[in-house]
Amino acid sequence: MRHQKSLLHRLFPFSLRDLLLTAVILICAAGLCFLLQIADSIAGFASPVFVLAVLLVSRLTTGYLYGLIAAVVGVVCVNFIFTYPYWALNFTISGYPLTFLTFLAVSIITCALTTQVRQQERLRSENEKEKMRGNLLRSVSHDIRTPLTSIVGATSAVLENPGLSPGEQQALLEDARNEAQWLIQVVENLLSITRIGDDQARITKSPEPAEEIMGEAVRKFRRRFPSVTVSVEAPEDLLLVPMDPILIEQVFLNLLENAATHGKTTTQIRLSVRARDGFALFTVQDNGCGIPEKELPSLFDGTLKHSETSSGDGKRNMGLGLSVCLAIVRAHGGSMEAKNLSDGAEFTFSLPLEA
Repeated sequence: MRHQKSLLHRLFPFSLRDLLLTAVILICAAGLCFLLQIADSIAGFASPVFVLAVLLVSRLTTGYLYGLIAAVVGVVCVNFIFTYPYWALNFTISGYPLTFLTFLAVSIITCALTTQVRQQERLRSENEKEKMRGNLLRSVSHDIRTPLTSIVGATSAVLENPGLSPGEQQALLEDARNEAQWLIQVVENLLSITRIGDDQARITKSPEPAEEIMGEAVRKFRRRFPSVTVSVEAPEDLLLVPMDPILIEQVFLNLLENAATHGKTTTQIRLSVRARDGFALFTVQDNGCGIPEKELPSLFDGTLKHSETSSGDGKRNMGLGLSVCLAIVRAHGGSMEAKNLSDGAEFTFSLPLEA
């Protein structure tokens, strides 16, 4: 019984939007027929007009319900209003059963094709999510294992070799600390993915000052990269952007760290934000070596191999961080892109300003 109800709900779902859309299309079709009738057009104009209306309703609505409703209403309108004798039902008119069957066939065929297309789009979207999830898991497994191995090796060398000089011990402990900081960044990315989930509704947005979020990300970044100069540019008027501040801060941290780590020669990074066409446009520019052209097409999908990353050491994979950035921005309803400049790279992402 429950399965039957579920099947009926999928085939004949009720939607106020679809109901209003159906009413508008049928009213427009009737209005067009009235205009043609006033213009003393040739007879038989109503049937093709309402066939088009049934086709549009079936294509633009979900399920079979509104297409069937449009087919029945269309046949009644053609028979009752636009066929002689006017304003009277006459089921003895020649060709009436054929008209009804034509309307019904157009509705069912169009609804079936529309449902099939939507199912294919849903399956493609699910496959893309599974592909992205698999890429992230493969990337994370390497990014976690490598720093852990380095931390264990460094601490074991200090503990098992008491004869090491203070300078050697300090160097090993600094390596362990650096790997631990990188591991924290990977875990932060994992937590961001967990918070996003598969449903955009899980993102809780509130108006936040864009300049403060950027400043907080810069403050954390400078702890690890004090030698890189970072400047922030923002409008004079306070710009409030609906966002999850923790997730967007993670986006900035990932972009800043990628600029410093993979830019090789990066010494300066510029962050800026401005409002444009209902969106807050954020930009991160650096003066590094830029992005290899062959990596641009797959920059955000997490498929970059560790051997292809700029560090070449197999542990500083930028694919994970950038794929997390894109997932966060998309969950906020925005978009993201990257390009090379004459003296560095530029990452830009936008967030809608609607509350």
